[in-house]
Amino acid sequence: MVVAIIAIGTAGVSLALRDASASSLEREAQRLAALLESGRAQSRASGRVVVWRAKERGFEFSGVDGDALPTNWLGTDTAVQGTATLQLGPEPLIEPQGVLLVSTSQPERRLRVATDGLRPFSVQPGSRP
Repeated sequence: MVVAIIAIGTAGVSLALRDASASSLEREAQRLAALLESGRAQSRASGRVVVWRAKERGFEFSGVDGDALPTNWLGTDTAVQGTATLQLGPEPLIEPQGVLLVSTSQPERRLRVATDGLRPFSVQPGSRP
């Protein structure tokens, strides 16, 4: 009886735990989508062009005041596949664009953060930038 209870408890815990790298990549993708929308809003409010660029160990926003937006990933396992530059405004409608995020420890894990130019940036299963 005790062994059965332990087995059921162990199974429940293992099902509840998600893969840490998948959770980390998803969290980074959601964060990037929010940051891109923030940069887009700042661009519209100021009337200046705001550009997001991927860097080797992070990213940068040009066209925003000072340190208004962060420039680094929360973890070390996130990278951008290829080169990526996104123009976030100042027009309300921008061209469709996106960026592909990958897990450096598990390159098969990919998420795409993209917009069609009208809707906000969102996280999608990744296959292309």
